[in-house]
Amino acid sequence: MQSNCIQDTKSKNLNIKELLVKYKSLVGLVLLVAVVSILSPSFLSSKNIFNILRQTSVNAIIAAGMTFVILTGGIDLSVGSILAISGAVCASLLASGQSIIIGVLASIVIGAGVGFLNGFIISKGKLQPFIATLATMTVLRGLTLVFTDGKPITLGSGDLAINFGKIGGGEILSIPTPAIIMILVFAVCAYILKNTKMGRYTYALGSNEEATKLSGLSTDKIKIWVYTISGALSAIAGIIITSRLYSAQPTAGTGYELDAIAAVVLGGTSLTGGKGKIGGTIIGALIIGVLSNALNILDVSSYYQMMVKGVVILIAVLLDRKSN
Repeated sequence: MQSNCIQDTKSKNLNIKELLVKYKSLVGLVLLVAVVSILSPSFLSSKNIFNILRQTSVNAIIAAGMTFVILTGGIDLSVGSILAISGAVCASLLASGQSIIIGVLASIVIGAGVGFLNGFIISKGKLQPFIATLATMTVLRGLTLVFTDGKPITLGSGDLAINFGKIGGGEILSIPTPAIIMILVFAVCAYILKNTKMGRYTYALGSNEEATKLSGLSTDKIKIWVYTISGALSAIAGIIITSRLYSAQPTAGTGYELDAIAAVVLGGTSLTGGKGKIGGTIIGALIIGVLSNALNILDVSSYYQMMVKGVVILIAVLLDRKSN
């Protein structure tokens, strides 16, 4: 009887441990929110929560696309530069009097096009994703500076600019518009990964590329597909930032690739590919958003904020290696 009780206790402890490991990202987010709430009672105000959602949305949307890439075992360093060039093109079209629809569609097409190019170079050119996207990141950053002449492209204060500004700065039913866009993006991405053939192929490629080839699937098409998604979502993030600022900054998106990768890894997606969920990515993005917001509320120097983020990323990667 006593041995049965001991076994039951061990079994319960094991189950609890398994649950904590499985939902470590969510547990980390809850603990972070609890600690910050104690340190700063104003943190949980509705105004601040909506502010966090608004600030997190851009990184979360980029990270959603990065999730597809990392699930295949790849990496995309060009997302920040894609954001910049897409935002610059959108702002330029709007400043010239084109409609919001044309500006937004052109921006997304450019983002998707660059993503397609990344996937094509990686799959057909047999280059490492790190090298290929590092090259496009550098080229696009230079192209953006040339296109903008190194100066912001402002939208002015007309009706067109005001209406466009609602994308990044507006609200729907008191919820920030960027947060609603973020939720829609994650809903679509979750559906694709869970319920479509391409979603299953994405996991298969990351789990074992050679086996995927032998099963008759085109690994090249899958790679092109995921990088195209990453590029398109980076462009959407660029539209949101341009809308929020009423201008396109030539240096926009600098360093965003690191925050996106951190959000994906914090969300439990393995850097080796084949393992992870899109739901974990949004939790990872929220962890980064809450952390940044908390450090600002607590008036921590921006220099120390960079150090804290670096430590958090390092811990996430170590946990990822331990779980594999």
